[in-house]
Amino acid sequence: MSSFRQAAELMGLDADIYSILAKPANEIVVHFPVKMDDGRVDMFTGFRVQHNNALGPYMGGLRYHPSVSLDTMRMLAAKRTWQCALLEVPFGGAMGGIRLDPATHTLTELEQITRRFVFALSSNIGPEYDILAPDINTNPQIMAWILDTFSSTSPPQERQRCTHVVTGKPIEAGGSQGREKATGQGIVFIIQKWASDRGFDLKGATCILQGFGNVGSWTARLLAPLGMRLLAAEDITGAIAGPDGIDPEDLMAHKRRHGSIFGYPKAEKVEHEAFLKTEADIFITASMENQVTAETASLLRVKLVVEGANSPTDKAGEAVLLERGVDLLPDLLCNSGGPIVSYYEWLQNRRGDRWELQEVDSRLHQKILAAYARILEAAERFKTDWRTAAYAVAMTALEKIYKERGIFP
Repeated sequence: MSSFRQAAELMGLDADIYSILAKPANEIVVHFPVKMDDGRVDMFTGFRVQHNNALGPYMGGLRYHPSVSLDTMRMLAAKRTWQCALLEVPFGGAMGGIRLDPATHTLTELEQITRRFVFALSSNIGPEYDILAPDINTNPQIMAWILDTFSSTSPPQERQRCTHVVTGKPIEAGGSQGREKATGQGIVFIIQKWASDRGFDLKGATCILQGFGNVGSWTARLLAPLGMRLLAAEDITGAIAGPDGIDPEDLMAHKRRHGSIFGYPKAEKVEHEAFLKTEADIFITASMENQVTAETASLLRVKLVVEGANSPTDKAGEAVLLERGVDLLPDLLCNSGGPIVSYYEWLQNRRGDRWELQEVDSRLHQKILAAYARILEAAERFKTDWRTAAYAVAMTALEKIYKERGIFP
C-alpha cells in the first residue's frame, strides 16, 4: 500500500475517496471438503477478494499456490483496480486463490477442487459481477472447469449467457485468440516502446529472465524474433545460463517434456546469485512477489528491469535500482496485456463475436501504448518515478468517477 499512499499524497487525492479505496469492498473466505482419489476427504481454504467496482464488474485472477493468503489476495485485488483504471478498461479489481500445491494433486483431484470451490463461491461470482482469469498455476483447462460448473449450477435459461464468467478459456470453449500469450505480448510491446524512446537497438540486445511459466516463456519466445538473446533463465527448480544464448523455443520444448527448465542440456546450471549477476541489457521478472530486494537489486548488471510479475520489486530494491540509474517499468503497465485481452475476450463472449488474432494484437498494442503515454505524461508532470505516476493516473480516474456519481445514499 506504500505506492498507493505516496501517489495519493502526490496528486492530492480526496480524503474520503482515499478511505474508500484503502479497503476492499468484499472478502470471501470459504472452507470446503473434497474427496481425494484414495477416498479420504481433505479440507481446502479458498479466497476471493473484491476490491472495487466503481469502473465496472470485478475482474481478477485465480491462483493455486501454498502461499495463498488473505493479505496477498487483498494486495493483488487492489492492484487490479489500479491497473484497470490506468488502462481505461471498464473493470474493477478482484483476486482469488486456493491454498494448495498443484504438484501434489492428480488432474482428477484438481478438477474436483476447482468445481467444489466454484460451488462454494456460488453467486459471489458472475459474468456481469465478478469475472475470473488465470494466474499462477491456473490455466485454460481450469477456466473451462469453472465455466462448466458455474453454467451447470445456473438456471437452464441462463446457461448460454454465462460464457464470460471466466476469461483465458480454451478457444473451443469461447476463449479469445491471443489470450494465452497476451501478458508476454504486452511486455514485448512495452520493451519495444522503451527501446524506441531511447534509441536502443533490440537486435543483438540481451536479457535474463526470472520465471519460465506462461508469461516468461511467451516473453522470451516473442523477443527472439526481434534479435534479442536470452542469456540466463530461472524457475522454481533453479537457474541456467548460456553465454552464447538460449533458444527459448527449444527450452520450452524441454519444459513440456520434463515439467521445468531443470536439466536443460544446452545450458549450464548456475546458482541464484550467479544468475542475478549475469551481465545483460534487460532483466525481466515473471515469477512471484518480492524477488527484487535491496540485496538482489545490487547484484543486477542491467540497464532495464521489466516487471512482468505482480509486485516483484520491494521498496528498498526499487530505491537501489533508481539510485544506480537502472530504468524500471512497473507491473501495473508491464503485465497488463492479460487484463486487456481478458476484457476483449469478455466483450467477444458478451456480443457473440469472434476476433482474429491480428485484431486482438492490434487492439492490445494500441491500448497498452496509450497507458504508457499516460504514465510518461504523469511522471513528467508530477516529477516522479514511473510506478508512482502509474498509481496517480489510476487514482485520478477513480476519483473523477466517485465525484461525478457521488456516494450512496
